[in-house]
Amino acid sequence: MPDVVVVGAGPAGIAAARAVRECGKTVAVLDDNFAAGGQIWRGEPVSLEGLRAGTRVLGPWQLGSERIVLATGARELFLPFPGWTLPNVVGAGGLQALVKGGLAVRGKRIIVAGSGPLLLVVALYLQKQGAQVLFVAEQASTRQMMALARHPLKLVEGLRLRAGLLGVPYRTECWPVSAEGPGQLLSVTLRQRGETWTERCDYLACGFGLVPNAELAALFGCELRDGFVVVDEKQRTSIPNVFAAGEITGIGGVEKASEEGRVAGLTAAGRDARCSRQVFPDTLRRAFALRDELRHLATRDTIVCRCEDVPLAAIRPAASWRESKLQTRCGMGPCQGRVCGPALQFLCGWRDESVRPPLYPAPVEELLSEKLLDE
Repeated sequence: MPDVVVVGAGPAGIAAARAVRECGKTVAVLDDNFAAGGQIWRGEPVSLEGLRAGTRVLGPWQLGSERIVLATGARELFLPFPGWTLPNVVGAGGLQALVKGGLAVRGKRIIVAGSGPLLLVVALYLQKQGAQVLFVAEQASTRQMMALARHPLKLVEGLRLRAGLLGVPYRTECWPVSAEGPGQLLSVTLRQRGETWTERCDYLACGFGLVPNAELAALFGCELRDGFVVVDEKQRTSIPNVFAAGEITGIGGVEKASEEGRVAGLTAAGRDARCSRQVFPDTLRRAFALRDELRHLATRDTIVCRCEDVPLAAIRPAASWRESKLQTRCGMGPCQGRVCGPALQFLCGWRDESVRPPLYPAPVEELLSEKLLDE
């Protein structure tokens, strides 16, 4: 058995694994992708000793080590609106991943919309791949984003990204209202400062920020606050010998993830290390706080749970997430609420506190081999 198991091979997991190795300890890194890098360095050559790629963790009982570093990253937040289930309406980071995987977008008309710094990163990448990025629609206001001035280096980084988007308008206080097209996306209707108009496009890359992948941490019993894993300056969670780093402790970018990952790896390997408190995640949350208008985009017929085809009208009579599940099966499909759960938390104020193993669909044979069903 390795001395330390790291779950996740993104920036935080890579930094943690390398720190463990520097201390002369053995490490295994588990990631369900087939190469290291996570969403940030997907498709780039990343050397990582001890990587067990294509490995999906179903629950804590699978991890054969006394010391665990959780670096499971984050996923995009999707908010339902009419037409959001049409083909070619995809997540911003999702489209970037598809292009890195070989999807050709040269000459395609693309609108990038939603909220957060990821929009600029994706738009710039798509433009470099030959796509015609029509514009970036950011729901936050310029005044909101001035909060980033507290972090000059981050502000300069954003301005550089913006300057790299040659001829691409960056529209603030702008968001998609609906997506139209028979069979697949043909156009998107947007709203900006009270005005509404429709643009023809081939893709809508849309994401409203990031949500931490904290389900495994919840199964361990780690303390969570506002959905994020609570850690101390050594990246220790509330559970002994379980450490956490990266986006699951607060959305803050690659520098934060790498620093926390290194400290978590050193601590797990028995070294004394401390991480300075990261204040940028708090600023980022304020700068891109979602506006109230986004809660009212979905109509009665809009699907809110894509796995179980549950429309908004079906869940409206429910008073809680649990009641919604019992009455409609909302959140009980293959994604286990990873898409609709955060959306309904924003729309209805519901939080899904029940995380059960296995974390992902798995053959019964595999569950029996882990003796999970006997328990």
